[in-house]
Amino acid sequence: MRIRASLAAATVSGAVALTALVAPSAQAADNPAGAAAKLSSVGNAPADEKVGDTTITKVTVNANKDVVVGTGTKTFNIYVTATDPSGIYTAHAFLWHGTSLDDADFDADGVLDTENDATCDKWSATSATCKITITAHAGDDLYDSALNGKWNVAAWAVGNDADYIQTDIYKNHWVKRASSFSGFNAGPEPVSKGKTITVTGTLKRASWSYLKYYGYGSQSVQLQFKKAGSSTYSTVKTIKSSSSGYLKTTVTASVDGTWRFHYAGNGNSSVADAYDYVDVR
Repeated sequence: MRIRASLAAATVSGAVALTALVAPSAQAADNPAGAAAKLSSVGNAPADEKVGDTTITKVTVNANKDVVVGTGTKTFNIYVTATDPSGIYTAHAFLWHGTSLDDADFDADGVLDTENDATCDKWSATSATCKITITAHAGDDLYDSALNGKWNVAAWAVGNDADYIQTDIYKNHWVKRASSFSGFNAGPEPVSKGKTITVTGTLKRASWSYLKYYGYGSQSVQLQFKKAGSSTYSTVKTIKSSSSGYLKTTVTASVDGTWRFHYAGNGNSSVADAYDYVDVR
């Protein structure tokens, strides 16, 4: 995996290296701020480490939804909930792509992090939930479309007594390229009952490498219909996009309602929908 200069800089300056805390425990016990600072710098300690009784109980990324990025930016929050008998001083989390953050076999080619401190809601004497706000930039943090897919979530927390816990992979989360439809149309409209409705459109997917949307071929797309007055879509048929992402199919007009192309997404591409209401007379 290639490592860009910006990733190396993030590794040095941000929380991407959880491998730090090398201060003697006696010093750390008097300096939780120092412990937090050391957690966000490069060191030689093991990547996963626990000192004392600080515990991370929950990490939530983007409200448990996929992080979907088009050709611009996407801002999302990570919430880290942690406990320590002395109270929580701070916590942090970020996303990284690769296999290892260890100094000895470092292998990461993507990082989504922030230089800003977390804001912590200390809702009890022993527990807190800290919010970390991250903005992902297509073409920068996400400099290559190959970075789409499963990312690792690293997290750490520091108690008021400078006890701490750090882990490179607390959980995994999906970072996906945005999908969309262009030129979607169901027509003619209005249409006489029993006549043919032609539904067309092009499925596209964002490229982080070139910052454009391109046709997404060989993908299964559902044609769905919702009768006027109903709140539920039903699948009429499933068709596959051409090599350029183009889709075309026909149905028979029966009642007023909304036609929809629904793409369910996959491990590297987001869900996409397109709608058109057709008046049947």
